[in-house]
Amino acid sequence: MRSCQRGFTLIEIMVVVAIVGIATGIAFALAAPDSRAVALRDAREFARGLDYATRAAQWHQQLLGISADGDRIRYWRRDSGSTRWLEAGDAALRSRKLPGAAVVRALDYAGRPIAANSVVPLHPTGRNEPFTFAVDAGGWRARVASDPLNRISIAGPTRLAP
Repeated sequence: MRSCQRGFTLIEIMVVVAIVGIATGIAFALAAPDSRAVALRDAREFARGLDYATRAAQWHQQLLGISADGDRIRYWRRDSGSTRWLEAGDAALRSRKLPGAAVVRALDYAGRPIAANSVVPLHPTGRNEPFTFAVDAGGWRARVASDPLNRISIAGPTRLAP
């Protein structure tokens, strides 16, 4: 009597491997964050913090500042009787990292380009010079800007040139 051996053919195994590969690719594409959405989300987060800082400067009648260095945002206060900047003591204005994979830097202050990690002052009078920060993520840039009336706006995100 002949024994019957059952198994999978090479074609069947290749079909299963292809299906698993396609399903993995789809799952990865759905799970990977969209760079454009990351730039916009992090720009909104930065804008909220910036809005709070401009209001806090007025509420507390204190000269505050903000700087950005890569993925970290820092809030500052001016040391009384000095020109030194110290980290702000307010819990809401502590140094923080952006939640996504974005990089933020200062672009301009009062219509002139500035160094990326410069401290942008936020005056207690509420009369601030206009300034712009860039939030870059995966080839996309959102601009967070403030006008002389302390209105915070977000432009973009727009695709960065290669």
